[in-house]
Amino acid sequence: MSTDDPSPIVDLAQINLNAAASSSPLSLRLHDALRACSQAVESGDFSGSDSAVAAVIDLLNSAADPPQSDAESVVPDARVCEELLVEVQRFLSNPPNQMIVDALSLDLPKVVAKYGALSDKCREIAGTIVEFLVSTCSPRDMLSILCEALDVHIRVSKEPTYFILLFHGLAKVFVQIQRHHVEQVKAALPIILQVLRAISSDCHEEASDAINILFEAAIRIGNSMQEMCKRVVEGKKDELRAMLGLYVLQNIALISRSRQKSIVSRCGSLILQFTKFLPFCGFSYFGLITGSSLASATAVISKGDGDGTIDCFSLTMDGAALAVVWGHISDDIAETAGEQLKSVLREIQNNQTARWQAIGTLKYALSSNDYPWELKSNTIDLLLSIMDGCNTEGSDDNYLDFSGFVPSLFVTLQAIEMIMMGSFDASLRKKAFTALRRVISEIPSSHRFDILKALIKNSVSPSLTAILIDLVRAEILTEKNQKYVRNVKDAQFESGSHYSSWSSQALELVELILKPPEGGPPALPDHSEQVLSALNLLRFILIRESTGQTNQKTVLSDKVLQKAYSEWLLPLRALVTGIEAENEKDNSELANDIFCALNPVQLVLYRCIELVEDRLKHS
Repeated sequence: MSTDDPSPIVDLAQINLNAAASSSPLSLRLHDALRACSQAVESGDFSGSDSAVAAVIDLLNSAADPPQSDAESVVPDARVCEELLVEVQRFLSNPPNQMIVDALSLDLPKVVAKYGALSDKCREIAGTIVEFLVSTCSPRDMLSILCEALDVHIRVSKEPTYFILLFHGLAKVFVQIQRHHVEQVKAALPIILQVLRAISSDCHEEASDAINILFEAAIRIGNSMQEMCKRVVEGKKDELRAMLGLYVLQNIALISRSRQKSIVSRCGSLILQFTKFLPFCGFSYFGLITGSSLASATAVISKGDGDGTIDCFSLTMDGAALAVVWGHISDDIAETAGEQLKSVLREIQNNQTARWQAIGTLKYALSSNDYPWELKSNTIDLLLSIMDGCNTEGSDDNYLDFSGFVPSLFVTLQAIEMIMMGSFDASLRKKAFTALRRVISEIPSSHRFDILKALIKNSVSPSLTAILIDLVRAEILTEKNQKYVRNVKDAQFESGSHYSSWSSQALELVELILKPPEGGPPALPDHSEQVLSALNLLRFILIRESTGQTNQKTVLSDKVLQKAYSEWLLPLRALVTGIEAENEKDNSELANDIFCALNPVQLVLYRCIELVEDRLKHS
């Protein structure tokens, strides 16, 4: 039983007593139904009381959801609805006994929540009714009742105002719970987060204010969870604190999905209020972006968790990345988290493993289409800040096992690619390309070619493929000029052997483009960009070897040269010649576009043929 003073409902009922003289017919029917309900409960007629309570609920539902005609929709009469709420309020202010309140409490929150969307006055009175029930009924029962109301409403409506009153009620119930705190929170959080996810996913600009108010109500639930921690024994306190931390991260991710214009300015205050919980939960920016904080919290909750509570926190990895992104956006948010972001970044810059972990964590913010471009741009800024000051050129640390980081870094690189290709903002595309190069340079050279090759194979854009092939060409030059001798006894890191490896592997990519594995010639002119890049890569290798700049055994043997000549270059020449002949007499705009696309391909193609023929002639 709560010690909260329920007097406000009495005062409001007294203020509205004058309205009885001018009550509508529906209000008078409700008055009679409530009186019948009271009489049935007092007489001990349990079947009759159930029918009487059902009659009250049906009357309230009929006003909130009036029957719709075939010709037009019918809007609830806000004035009549206010009268009905006042009638309920008047009855509850002086009920015959608690049994009547308990009987009505089973369905009353469910129906009065609908009234909150009708008018400010309805919302005010409905709120006092929910507060009265919460303060006078069993907290454990009210927790189940309010969660059931959430579940019922979310199945039929995404109207945020339906849920605000119920969230406020849950926040009050949480602090009244005296026993089994963790179990009660575990029962409630899944439906709370389901409501928040469903409504934020269905967010429209015009409903943004109501959704922000709903998240403010979710913050009140977080405050209540924090208050609960003061009354929980130590072992359970850790579990409750971990749940609060994951709840916060889930909400940060959901808020960050907002489609409101200028999300930073519109949603920054909500993020700041959720961020204040992070220090209490033991979450640091370093732990969030490297994954250690989340791993610890998840382990605490998952230990002995047979009810699948952890499943409702599906966006916490996103939230962990975005919490740090928001701290990078706003100094106030970082300060609220108790962090000095510059010192965190320095710590990451000086720790190779932490850098790989951080790059992998940021994939959650970069890869999802649910987050707006504004946040993706700030995530790229954070990624570049992490890379600043790092000596990543030619990174090749044999003392660290990089293989475990490959999947997450690969997803990050693909996410950066999608930003490069999908953003309408030229400055963001440029930043993304810079980030792509920086992340690739962070990869040890023993894995770098394999990752570039996988990116090329998985590319769905000829323009992107061309960019990646150009990066391979740049890597050949870098590897040629970079010294990799960690000590004089380790001769395998000599620059010459690295150049040979990269050059021979690069020829695989040339073949991949000029002789596609699915068969047939390259798709020209549609794929002219990637064909041109592959030819430029081949020309680059031919020229370097023909001028004797490699200082090692050639990678272009007679067998390789003959294969390139007969299987790559001559078929490509025949294809280009045939396309030109088909369009030679066509003066249309399309034909001109085709000639413009093929002209640079033809120039580099003929140069490659000359170089190969010259080497074959002198071999």
